[in-house]
Amino acid sequence: MNVEHEVTLLVDEIRRLGSKNADGKISVKFGVLFNDDQCANLFEALVGTLKAAKRKKLIALLGLLMNGLE
Repeated sequence: MNVEHEVTLLVDEIRRLGSKNADGKISVKFGVLFNDDQCANLFEALVGTLKAAKRKKLIALLGLLMNGLE
């Protein structure tokens, strides 16, 4: 699987598992992603995929919270 495809899948999973915050952005805690069976099956290296998505400015990492999808 290539990085671009994994990042797209990650964004979809954040949307599926997250909830909108007061800013209208979707947030999800790392533990929710990490412990989800579907995510575990999709991502061999979840942290690496998160870092790639952050570099592409698709997500913001705030402590153990993923934030920033509109």
